[in-house]
Amino acid sequence: MLSIGAFAQIGQVTHRMLRHWDTAGVLKPAHVDPFSGYRSYDPSQLQRLHQIVALRELGFGLEEVSLILDQGTTTEKIAEHLQHRAAQVEAEHRLAMQRLADVQRRLRLISKENLMSRIEIIHKPLPAVRLAAGRFTVAEQAEIAGRIGPLFDSIAQSIQGQSLATPIAQYNGTEDGVEVIAGYATSAPDLADVEIIELPAVPEAICGVHLGSMDTIHESWQAVHEEVLARGLVPSGPCREVYVRAISADQADWVTELQQPVGVD
Repeated sequence: MLSIGAFAQIGQVTHRMLRHWDTAGVLKPAHVDPFSGYRSYDPSQLQRLHQIVALRELGFGLEEVSLILDQGTTTEKIAEHLQHRAAQVEAEHRLAMQRLADVQRRLRLISKENLMSRIEIIHKPLPAVRLAAGRFTVAEQAEIAGRIGPLFDSIAQSIQGQSLATPIAQYNGTEDGVEVIAGYATSAPDLADVEIIELPAVPEAICGVHLGSMDTIHESWQAVHEEVLARGLVPSGPCREVYVRAISADQADWVTELQQPVGVD
């Protein structure tokens, strides 16, 4: 039998970690003295110890480690779990990069003496719009960028054969985050595999036109919302983005109308 000190030294882990794994049921000692509580390990347990250390270093949680080891550690099963973990890490990386871009955008706004981009602002009603669309809800605004493009692509693929009209997105803040509706204006009858969503007419809205990349569209939205308040109005419903021109991959020549429904406070 190996003492907890010898077992920890061989596995290059701490005594505290071994006690934690014991409590979690991942690696039980071979023997526990009933009087002193002193833990001892069998040399045959070293293989499981090394497997736990390796899986933890790959980022697996204790529950996942226990599941993997209890199911058996064949090459195929380990590879399956690693592929799943790789997908999780990629998703976490994408979200982290989106959050970083959002932080950088906010820093740009803070560092400017004049927060309002000088864009033309107009006050007008919005017509009702019938969209071939989809929807999703995100907990954080930074997640939108990674999901809205694929949603537009999916809808466009689903309605092949129909002429694609103007793409439109609506954003609505909820208790759970931001609900996004995105799709293409259409007058076609019901379409298979595509939801038809009616955006109602709006009596009054403050609107502005954003030119160029989506990376700086928040600055134009800032200008619109500053103008809403300057006119003694308040936002009264979900805002919309109408992508008047959205063709080039670099977005340099994109034209986007920003529409904020308003009312009197």
